[in-house]
Amino acid sequence: MDALRKQASKLREQVAKQQQAVIKQFSGTGYESSDVMVIDEVEMQRHQQLEKLYRSTRAGKDFQKDIVRAGEAFTAIGYKQIETGMKLSEDCCRYGAENINENILARAASIYGDSVKHIAKEQEELNKLLSSQILDPLRAMVTGAPLEDARHLAQRYSRMRQEAETQATEVSRRQARVREAPTPENIARLHVAEAKMHELKANMAVLGKEASAALAAVEAQQQRLSFQRLVAMVEGERNYHQRIATILGEVEAEMVSEKQRKESAPPAIPSESHSEKMMYFLAESMRSWHLHFYRGRLQFSYSQEHENLRLILPTEKFW
Repeated sequence: MDALRKQASKLREQVAKQQQAVIKQFSGTGYESSDVMVIDEVEMQRHQQLEKLYRSTRAGKDFQKDIVRAGEAFTAIGYKQIETGMKLSEDCCRYGAENINENILARAASIYGDSVKHIAKEQEELNKLLSSQILDPLRAMVTGAPLEDARHLAQRYSRMRQEAETQATEVSRRQARVREAPTPENIARLHVAEAKMHELKANMAVLGKEASAALAAVEAQQQRLSFQRLVAMVEGERNYHQRIATILGEVEAEMVSEKQRKESAPPAIPSESHSEKMMYFLAESMRSWHLHFYRGRLQFSYSQEHENLRLILPTEKFW
């Protein structure tokens, strides 16, 4: 009968160890979740606190990695925009230079081509800001020692807790054995199991406090750094778009002004002598005047009737 009990006890131990191995192998978090009270209520609260901090810091790490991936994509797109913009700037400036005396489009192309260079410069500055003020600090936090060290402490505590849970089962088993057969050998084994349990309990108390403090510090740093970098990214993008809007506003105003100037310019009057350089005088009157030439001079006379008069005459004719 004793032999059967021993065999059954060994079988239970093997099954318990296999269960722990399977749980550890398929664990996805690195910190085991358990509702079992291993020691007391204080230890249970510590375990739940560590589990919460572990999940929080993992989520914070994943979010920082998401920001880094997005920032890297933004900078890649930015460099592509710079490359495309510079090519367009060259094309616009070349068209403007080759057709400068033909139409307003050539002048507009030159204006826009010059502005694209400034836009590319602003994009380059934004890329530098994203790299130095957003990506680099977050990468350092994601791969930094404080985070990994704190999580390793929590994982050590989790493994120690699993060991304590197994040891508590062993103590209960030894206590049952002593009740069944209070032999000196069984009592001695019970004392050994209880001493090991007491040692585990003391070690867990120390390690639990250390792991909790480390994870709490990392969590606070994650929250603070991620918030600061998000604000910096928003400010950088806002300033970038404001400067781009200013550049494009100035370009549009210059294009419109150039178009209006071109449309309001007086038409060229061909000279009778092609070799003679002609100069023209533009005048506008808001009242009606009578004019006539007398002895080679242009004379004006005032009229009460209101009307607009626009004159385009060679200056040589009245000087």
